[in-house]
Amino acid sequence: MSAHTDHDHDSAQHAHDHHDDDHGHDDSGASHSTLSGYVTGFILAVFLTAVPFWLVMGKVFESNSTTALVLMAFAAVQIVVHMIYFLHMNTRSEGGWSFMALMFTLLIVGIALAGSLWVMYHMNANMMPMSIHDMKNMP
Repeated sequence: MSAHTDHDHDSAQHAHDHHDDDHGHDDSGASHSTLSGYVTGFILAVFLTAVPFWLVMGKVFESNSTTALVLMAFAAVQIVVHMIYFLHMNTRSEGGWSFMALMFTLLIVGIALAGSLWVMYHMNANMMPMSIHDMKNMP
């Protein structure tokens, strides 16, 4: 009986040692938060906020459209930083379903945004020009 108990203890110790080798990941693949991860995310978020603020306030670019495109690029990078460092999203968490749901959401938002812009552009281009004088004569 003593040998059986020692074997059970060794198995439990081995399982405990194996769990310690995960280095910040649980069984579902989600990463655990660490102080260094949060600090890295915070520094990146501050940088990705301060630089666009400086670009706008310093009027670095001549064109407003260039400034807007650069701001959108910084915003997209900041979204990714928040998802990785603060929401702990990766392809391994929850068996990849959270990442798949994110990709599906981005696809639907992209289709809705592109379709809305397409409809608005064509409605504006195809509307009959009407002056105020013509509007006064309408029934």
